[in-house]
Amino acid sequence: MSHRLGMSEHRPAPAITQPGRLMAIKTLHTMVWAFFVISIAAIPVSAWVGRFDRALGFAGIVSVEVLVLAFNRMRCPLTAVAARYTQDRRANFDIYLPEWLARHNKEIFGTLFVLGLLYALRQAGAP
Repeated sequence: MSHRLGMSEHRPAPAITQPGRLMAIKTLHTMVWAFFVISIAAIPVSAWVGRFDRALGFAGIVSVEVLVLAFNRMRCPLTAVAARYTQDRRANFDIYLPEWLARHNKEIFGTLFVLGLLYALRQAGAP
């Protein structure tokens, strides 16, 4: 088989394996988690520097995630997708986090979210 300059043979993309799909879902889930953790941390930081518009924006972003969780029985929709590819049901089967952090994630970051909002409200009312 000869190849002309600039032309290549068309090959189908390799199929993603079951472990590969789980890895992709866990990677996406971890990136989404990091985005929301950064957003939670940005609320009090924004308030501290007097950028209440940004604090409100970050609070809105996190609030959308809270609504998604509330309408999904307090589970991330990616958890159900990951469950299709493994029988593992440890707290971190669907995300690249230590198991203890995955188990207590909502309590830890929910508390930090509320505390960040309270701090922002206090700073907004401070003279």
